[in-house]
Amino acid sequence: MYFEEKGAYTGEISPLMLAGLCEYVILGHSERRQYFSETNEIINKKVRAALKAGVKPILCVGESLAQYEAGKTEAVVTDHVIGSLKDIPASANLVIAYEPVWAIGTGKAATSEQANNVIGIVRKIVAKLYGDSFARNLRILYGGSVTPDNIAELMRQTEIDGGLVGGASLKVDSFVSLIRQTAQVKK
Repeated sequence: MYFEEKGAYTGEISPLMLAGLCEYVILGHSERRQYFSETNEIINKKVRAALKAGVKPILCVGESLAQYEAGKTEAVVTDHVIGSLKDIPASANLVIAYEPVWAIGTGKAATSEQANNVIGIVRKIVAKLYGDSFARNLRILYGGSVTPDNIAELMRQTEIDGGLVGGASLKVDSFVSLIRQTAQVKK
């Protein structure tokens, strides 16, 4: 989704075109950050445009393998959250997805404990920005090689509210299994 409502922006989709057709839009995904050089500033404009159009943004945050190995996960995630949510009101209806770039499509998922820890960090950042109540009620998802094999353990974690599923959703049997696994987890 692009942040302008109208204009000659070939290849981009207006938030007004999505309004009424989609409930959610994924913004800040690592592929957009990497291949299209989307910065926190651009993503922030997109988040604001989506909210204005009545489409709920799913804001993706996460570190690359080099950043992970250098111990910069918290710094990168903090930068993504703060930069992408600048001037967003505390009443905003949005979702955040922690997607470690090193785990997307690689088959290497973060352990459930790693994912839970980072999502806890995201929730603390949001609490500082918007208060504890907002942070508690905010849905924060884990994405990055989510499969039927790991979804139940991920969903048992206290900070993880759901999964942002990519490749596993492309195979019907896999996706149905994933949904069934999720439904069996009681929180």
